[in-house]
Amino acid sequence: MSRRESGIGGIVELSRCSAALFRVGWRGELVDVGRDPSMKRVTLFVKGSARTGKVVAVYDSSISDLLSLASKKLGIHATNVYNDRGGHIDDIALIRDNDVLYVSDGDPCADDLEMPLVHEPLTGCHTDWLTLNVGGKYFTTTRSTLVSKEPDSMLSHMFSDRDGWGNKRDHRGAFLIDRSPEYFEPILNYLRHGQLIVNDGVNLLGVLEEAKFFGIDSLIEHLELAIKNSQPAEDHSPISRKEFIRFLLATPTKSELRCQGLNFSGADLSRLDLRYINFKMANLSGCNLTQANLCGSCLERADLSGSVLDGANLQGVKMLCSNAEGASLIGCNFEDPSGLKANLEGANLKGVDMEGSQMTGINLRVATLKNAKLKNCNLRGATLAGTDLENCDLSGCDLQEANLRGSNVKGAIFEEMLTPLHMSQSVR
Repeated sequence: MSRRESGIGGIVELSRCSAALFRVGWRGELVDVGRDPSMKRVTLFVKGSARTGKVVAVYDSSISDLLSLASKKLGIHATNVYNDRGGHIDDIALIRDNDVLYVSDGDPCADDLEMPLVHEPLTGCHTDWLTLNVGGKYFTTTRSTLVSKEPDSMLSHMFSDRDGWGNKRDHRGAFLIDRSPEYFEPILNYLRHGQLIVNDGVNLLGVLEEAKFFGIDSLIEHLELAIKNSQPAEDHSPISRKEFIRFLLATPTKSELRCQGLNFSGADLSRLDLRYINFKMANLSGCNLTQANLCGSCLERADLSGSVLDGANLQGVKMLCSNAEGASLIGCNFEDPSGLKANLEGANLKGVDMEGSQMTGINLRVATLKNAKLKNCNLRGATLAGTDLENCDLSGCDLQEANLRGSNVKGAIFEEMLTPLHMSQSVR
């Protein structure tokens, strides 16, 4: 040890190993006056492993001196030294105080690939930093973030026991996870602060699938609720006349309008041009369709119960299996001069009032017209085979050439018939 004194209050330089300067106080004690400015304290690891490191003092000497010291401290024949980014250091002047360095006896080109991206201090706790490569995107977080929030999750099991799952790393040292980074980011943020925050444009269903994959049970509940709240509420309210007219005006007259299954219950659609519109299975119950033009429209399986269609144009209409029970169809025109016949096969027309309607050639096969009023209707050439006409008022009707085979006319009224029924029409 070299020692230099200058009396009371002087400066004493102790060993080169301590590299510290002291002065002697007035009571004779040593007082630290600073560290040797030429000394740098660095941490050495073997081959970039970040395990069992050694803290050493480095002076302004040479790289060979540093390698000799590293060989002694780490028990290897050190030939190369690198920084924590994998860069090869060949000049002692490039080393800074508190640097983390890696040494090896291998080839510099080969060792460069083994350097980790971020130094992870191994303190034995779960607060050390690590980097994840999720589908090509890098995320930096702490081990405690992945472990503490959901201790039973897959992420927790992957990182609670260091390398317990044999996690693979890329060339930069980041842990590889083959999942979508877009859906992983909300999960990581949830583990950080416990709040579900999803950026605009990110599909919640995708985040939900990731949460299920990683076993983040508490997040699954939040996501399912968020998905439910994000869906528009089912609107069963009927469409108003104003809304439908706006729709009609915005649509070319030649385009096919699809109104299948829509709810028009109680709407006022009187006097509107509704030609060739598809109302299949639509709810038109209680609607006002007075003098509406429904020529060629499709009302198959539609609900027209209690609706009013007085004076409506129903040329060539398709009303197969529709429900028009209790509806009013007084003075309707079903007769198409072009020969296209209206089809009401299997329709429920119980109690309807069709008085004075033009129904030449209409198809009412197996329809139900029990207690219906068909007074003064034109039913020439109509198909009424298998039709239920029980207690139906057919007085004043023209049934010339109508097919009544197998129809039920029990209690039906045939007074003031314009043409007599023939046996060939086979009524029962």
